[in-house]
Amino acid sequence: MRGEITSYDQVSNTGSIKGDDGQPYLFARHDIHTGSEIKVGQSVDFVPNGSTATQIVILGLAPSTPADPAAAFGAAAGSAATAATSAVNGYDWKTALLKFDGRLRRQDFWISFLIIFGISVVLGWIPLLGTLIGLALIWPNIAITVKRLHDMGKTGWLTLVPYVGGIIGAIVMVVGGAGAFMAAAATGDASAVAAAGGLGAIGLGFLIMLVTGLGFLIWIGITDSQPGTNQYGPNPKGL
Repeated sequence: MRGEITSYDQVSNTGSIKGDDGQPYLFARHDIHTGSEIKVGQSVDFVPNGSTATQIVILGLAPSTPADPAAAFGAAAGSAATAATSAVNGYDWKTALLKFDGRLRRQDFWISFLIIFGISVVLGWIPLLGTLIGLALIWPNIAITVKRLHDMGKTGWLTLVPYVGGIIGAIVMVVGGAGAFMAAAATGDASAVAAAGGLGAIGLGFLIMLVTGLGFLIWIGITDSQPGTNQYGPNPKGL
């Protein structure tokens, strides 16, 4: 399919193409066959893959129309300012913490995680109100986890793993502890039976929570981004 490059960010090495069908397609620098300079307005030939463009070949600059010098200067200044801001900040907290679509690289995931953790610690010192406000942190926590999984090429449903592990661990603690005390009541030796069975159930439940929670965090926190563009969008590192 033929199309035209409508935008390109040199910081993230990603951009968009408007196809002849009128639809926008995302692309990454590595999807372009040639090593020539990428410019807005260039005509390209590409293979659409969902909402992304692959196997891109640059054909040349599209026919240009006379432009207003003032408007052109303003657009260039705006693009330069945006690129400079991205280069300095490099982290969009609104996208990272509030949105579920797209991908999130490891560096931005850990920045987001530390922000949420810091807010949680502060809210922990505020009785009742802090607990209620803390519930709102579930949203950004799930958002960064889903996008990190997307960046790894995994489904966002895997976010449920630590929650399921926590539920199973809690059930083991409650059911195991109750069983131990029931056995203690039946035998009349409450201290020994309850201590052995109850502590064992609590320890097993805690271990299940620890393995699923901490293990999951380490897994998504150290796994590198999937190279290239996947079904969730272009590589956030531009690779």
